[in-house]
Amino acid sequence: MKKVSKIIISIMILGCVFLFCVLGIPFLLRHLGENYTTGYVASDQLSAVLYDENYQQKGTLIRGTKVQISTKQYNHDNEIYKKISMNGEKYYMKENSLTREKSDIVKEKEIYVRTPAVIYYHQDTPDILVSAKKGDALKILGYNTLLKDGQVDMYKVQYDKNKTGYIYAKYTVRNKEDALLPYNENGIYDIHKERGDQFGGGSAANLDYYKEDKIKIPENEMPKEARTIYINATSIKKMEDYIVFAKQNNINAFVIDVKENTIPAYPSEVMQDLSLSNYKKAVNTKEEYKVQIQKAKDAGIYIIGRITTFKDQYYALDHEEDGILDTRTGKLFAHNHSYWPSPYSRNVWEYNVKIALEAVKEFGFHEIQFDYIRFPDRVSQLEESGVIDLRNIYQEDKASAIQQFLMYARDELHKVGAYISADVFGEAANQYVTAYGQYWPAISNVVDVISAMPYPDHFNKYEFGFEKPVWTIPYELLKTWGTNYAAVRQSETPSPAIVRTWIQAYNTIAEPYIVYDTSKISDQIKGLYESGLTGGYITWNSGSSIDKYKQIAKAFQKEYIHE
Repeated sequence: MKKVSKIIISIMILGCVFLFCVLGIPFLLRHLGENYTTGYVASDQLSAVLYDENYQQKGTLIRGTKVQISTKQYNHDNEIYKKISMNGEKYYMKENSLTREKSDIVKEKEIYVRTPAVIYYHQDTPDILVSAKKGDALKILGYNTLLKDGQVDMYKVQYDKNKTGYIYAKYTVRNKEDALLPYNENGIYDIHKERGDQFGGGSAANLDYYKEDKIKIPENEMPKEARTIYINATSIKKMEDYIVFAKQNNINAFVIDVKENTIPAYPSEVMQDLSLSNYKKAVNTKEEYKVQIQKAKDAGIYIIGRITTFKDQYYALDHEEDGILDTRTGKLFAHNHSYWPSPYSRNVWEYNVKIALEAVKEFGFHEIQFDYIRFPDRVSQLEESGVIDLRNIYQEDKASAIQQFLMYARDELHKVGAYISADVFGEAANQYVTAYGQYWPAISNVVDVISAMPYPDHFNKYEFGFEKPVWTIPYELLKTWGTNYAAVRQSETPSPAIVRTWIQAYNTIAEPYIVYDTSKISDQIKGLYESGLTGGYITWNSGSSIDKYKQIAKAFQKEYIHE
């Protein structure tokens, strides 16, 4: 019995030896001296092809994936392959799909601008090198960050011969033909292209409608319905009174001035650097301002910082080279007794965005609201006659400059965890581009929140065919405006913003004079909400009168959204 067992064991050993000779030795010879080093998948596309041992396609790997790369080469059909090891498995990839240097992961050499966008000096500052136009070709020199899906965050590019900087990859495509095509998914571009340039504000066809999903910022939850009161820079000293009022009257958000024309809220370091006149005119110390903002935050209030953007007398005086010019005098042009920086000026863009970033970082604002994101109104004849010089160095439409500024501001604010909102005139809800450069669908497509200002006493007396002065019937007026205009414009953009509307919280300034009491405030909110604009409201009372707010408090206590 023992002899039989020994025979069986011997046969098994001989079998193992045979198998080793047939299979093992060739395997060892094939892989003798094969070492592996760390590397990455590289491609000019988002992924590269993965092969099995028979060089049949096995799948793909996202570029940037970390792998172990064999030092040996393998030839197949005149192609050179490398073996890779990943998660304990062995695969093959073409040699040109692998690199040992992170800087070589991205292999595309040239891109084209599909949406006008800024090129930054650096990847981590808001300083603008130049603005690139649709269709511009850019040589790729590198990139900053590779995202999980293989996309690039920003490319390092060469613009002209002597200018290198960074551009967000999302504004670029791989070929010029695609760059020059308008975004027309579901016919969205066709809606706008025929509207032309009726009043000098620019053509709707020249604006950007690319879909970009709205973000939700972790640890910064925006109220679904922001029930908001406005607090100006001088009234902030009474913050405790506003907080008590908010808690008692269903208010969950404040709009607080950061920079109002001629009334800077605090001595900003950005102002100290870029507009000393603003810095010197601040109405609060930085410490006072910070304490009051923190009180609101501690009370659970969603805080929105308001910046008057392109109406800034002190900045214009400090930088006449960036201001709108009166060609008759060679000096700044005064519009309604105020000087305006030009919305075309990239210096002005940087200045306002740097203030916004400072406000978020220093005081913790959840959102920045840009007001006066427009050109001066009612100056068309002066423009046509050459009386004013808007300093249009890039030869842009007004509406294009406004939209591009908001895209730039959005990208910068999202990086620091804040939302962006934009104020527009009630007129912007019409079907045309306004003379001052506001076009609702283009602005709504870019920002997180759009806040129109359809104050009843700002409409024509018998607007929309009403037989009564429209400010005497605010419910009917705002329901009509909201349903037939604002809501329709919202449907014309692929990435609509939340609509949070300014309401009139002051007595009318036109005859017949009307006291805007609780019923008139309530009528405005009801009309807006019934038209589908349910993102909230903001009270406009320039004096931020707590007494006025108390008089109309019952309007805020009502629930206008019924689930």
